[in-house]
Amino acid sequence: MVTELKQYTIGEICNGFVYNEYEGKGLFGLSGRLTIQPEYQRNYIYADGKKDVAVIESVLKGYPLGLIYFNKVDDGQLEVLDGQQRITSLGRFVKGNFAIKINGMEQYFSGLATNLQEMIMQTKLLVYECEGTEVEIKEWFKTINIVGVPLNEQEKLNAIFSGPFVTLAKEEFSNSQNANVSKWKAYINGKVERQEILERALQWVSKSNDVSGYMSHHRYFSNINELKTYFNTVIEWVSSVFIDVESCMCGLEWGRMYELYHKNAYNPTKVSERVQALMADDCVEDKKGIFEYILGGEVDKSLLNIRLFEPSVIKSVYAKQTADAKEKGISNCPLCALSDTNNKNKIWQLKEMDADHVTAWSRGGATDISNCQMLCKTHNRAKGNR
Repeated sequence: MVTELKQYTIGEICNGFVYNEYEGKGLFGLSGRLTIQPEYQRNYIYADGKKDVAVIESVLKGYPLGLIYFNKVDDGQLEVLDGQQRITSLGRFVKGNFAIKINGMEQYFSGLATNLQEMIMQTKLLVYECEGTEVEIKEWFKTINIVGVPLNEQEKLNAIFSGPFVTLAKEEFSNSQNANVSKWKAYINGKVERQEILERALQWVSKSNDVSGYMSHHRYFSNINELKTYFNTVIEWVSSVFIDVESCMCGLEWGRMYELYHKNAYNPTKVSERVQALMADDCVEDKKGIFEYILGGEVDKSLLNIRLFEPSVIKSVYAKQTADAKEKGISNCPLCALSDTNNKNKIWQLKEMDADHVTAWSRGGATDISNCQMLCKTHNRAKGNR
């Protein structure tokens, strides 16, 4: 890896700056010699009115912006290895894409005093120009973290497996202007610009969650047909089974559930009725579990984390049940009292008993004192949902 330290003014770097607001495609500087966002780079994420503004304020205050790294490519061309967020923020401000506050008033670059404009454009940035093999460049890219927001795992994978597949995948799943994003975000929790929608799509299609292996295999594919088709199939399946969109659906493991349940037949109207009933049921503490509970035939109640009887209710029911049993000379477990075993007259201790729904929750029984009985642990486990 060969490096050479140089200085460029902000004016030089921003000369010929081109910025497309649609995900920062086509970022160039240094009169076209500099590619600001190579395909292995993440999208621009500083456009939040804080980080981008902080870059400009740092320049105005004379604070250093830290080292920037360029990579030398063929024919005298350069590409940004590290510093894309800072350079893009500078270029966007100079081109009038956002304003900063000076003395409480918003100011665009064109409205600044001439001396401030000149000071910004003449500010020098320290740049290391690097030259090496693709492997060396990408390995360095993975490890350097001069300033800013660290790369997440998917952004690193995009860098490692850069190529036509990643380029096409980012155009589809990392583009906030894609009209489908609002629908996707009903089911997927993540930021488009941080590659989190793309990450989920890759996790789904790889099934085993071997995203790295999948990207390696498809690196030089000139289409993303399989990825796009599988992702859309999962989304369409979810939206067809669950016609109501609930906020707690976002972020669930829809890819895994699709593989498990998509061959089953569901009546969307009846599914909707059950979703609404369970959403309204105070006994259901984990609303996120409702959807897989329904998909699985309403068998696994553990998905719902059904609310248990309060300790005060348990103690109250145990005391009354035990007092009544002693008076009658029978077991305080109603099922033991009906049996012909040696336990028909046994008085169980509280720790030897479980609180049970008289009418099972799955059959509409409420979790309140009127539907609570104490059973010995053996009978409670044997009773199940009966």
